[in-house]
Amino acid sequence: MSTTPIDLSRPDGKGLQAGALGLWGSTVIGLASTAPVYSLVATLGFVVLAVGAQAPIAFVLAFVPMLFIAFAYRELNSEVPDCGTTFTWGTKAFGPVVGWLGGWGVAVAGMVVLANLAQVASIYFWALLGQEFDANNDWRIILVGVIFIAAMTWVSWRGVEIGERIQNVLLGIQYLALAIFVVAALWQFFSGSAPDPTPFEWAWFNPFGFTEWGGFIESILLALFIYWGWDTCLALNEETKDPKRIPGRAALLTTVILLVTYVGVTIAAMMYAGLGETGTGLGNEANADDFFLGIKDGLLGPLGWLLVVAVMISAISSTQTTILPTARGTLAMAAYKALPRRFAHVHPVYKTPSFSTIVMGIVAVVYYVGFTLVNDNILQDSILSLGLAIAFYYAITGYACVWYYRRELFTSTRNFFYRFLFPLLGALMLTYAFVQSAIDMLNPDYGYSVLLGVGGSFVMGIGALAFGVVLMLLWYFFPRAKPFFRGESLNEETPVLVPEDPADYARSLDGGLV
Repeated sequence: MSTTPIDLSRPDGKGLQAGALGLWGSTVIGLASTAPVYSLVATLGFVVLAVGAQAPIAFVLAFVPMLFIAFAYRELNSEVPDCGTTFTWGTKAFGPVVGWLGGWGVAVAGMVVLANLAQVASIYFWALLGQEFDANNDWRIILVGVIFIAAMTWVSWRGVEIGERIQNVLLGIQYLALAIFVVAALWQFFSGSAPDPTPFEWAWFNPFGFTEWGGFIESILLALFIYWGWDTCLALNEETKDPKRIPGRAALLTTVILLVTYVGVTIAAMMYAGLGETGTGLGNEANADDFFLGIKDGLLGPLGWLLVVAVMISAISSTQTTILPTARGTLAMAAYKALPRRFAHVHPVYKTPSFSTIVMGIVAVVYYVGFTLVNDNILQDSILSLGLAIAFYYAITGYACVWYYRRELFTSTRNFFYRFLFPLLGALMLTYAFVQSAIDMLNPDYGYSVLLGVGGSFVMGIGALAFGVVLMLLWYFFPRAKPFFRGESLNEETPVLVPEDPADYARSLDGGLV
């Protein structure tokens, strides 16, 4: 494999494949990154356990900070369409330390969720073959999980266009399965054959219907997780046909589509299965971590395997799209001397951040295999702590938007709302989510393990972010790091290092340049 170091004096910026994605492709990748089917399967039951019939409004309320932060991403991207996203914007707004830690937050979230997605995809692969195992650390589950990570790493390395084509197919399968689920659930409701038909009520959307503050907060934090991932389309801004406009539009479009998807499926599920604590009821704790498996046979009969395939496809799809933003984030960090030069290498033909992509795959495999073999409970706790990293770097982006545009916040009504009020509110909401989550995770009963006398999720979540501080300090002492930490290689005045006007590039069918 040959690579080419980045030369930032070149007119094509970091050397990525400009003009590869349009609005549709960018939106597809944003949707795929959220793993809509898997996210619903893993979250819906727990949200119902927390707030009962208020589940639909919980998904709506959790959408609000995501929408507000999406505005921040759009506004910052319109002026600084850099694939480093939070890293680049945080550095321009607040300096190298905040920017570096923001970039680290993106990397941590990607690394942790890749381990989870690989494990889920493997479990469902074996379930499709009729195989079930007593523990998640069975060598067969681990082997297939590693194969999935390796395969999706190769797709990401091979080119963004071939990845987009694959995601079109995988996302299509996911939404087909969700459409079948909704139609079948409503059909059985109206025909009277649903196990616990529950008529729709507008009270499900009453924001004042929550009975417990703790349950409300828990449901919002759970729902925040299933929206995460839409920002992948912003990390691909340098590879988009109109980098200053299309990625921001794709982000907003993605969040709206996700809102409609999640609320629609939730309503159909409640009407079909009800909120009972037994059988297929959404309030049954035995079904909370995998609602589809609990109802697939009763809902679809011999075609129940379609839902198993959909969850597996969803996890595999998100595995590939999760690698994309992390690899491009480390590429940008290296380009601005915030990481070793090697991370800035781009493949001369496929125009992908080859070294960063491969390293991401290797780190994900080591993390997944290592924690699974040592203690699978700790791996599960790291997944539960994922919300800390997400809230951390999303909040930095919201604050960065306000500060970066501080001189023009009140020059127009548009700027007041899109560059000040919405980003600030989104950042404040996510800051609260971060603090409240951390407090909850301190409880030794939270999660699957106890470390240092507190919940393992707290130690894994805060520990992962703190480890970033250690790495940053280590890099600080390297001579090559000095321009970054002195604010020379990247600051508020640094010009955008991307193509100003992406031209039409001749591309082969598989995404390589010709």
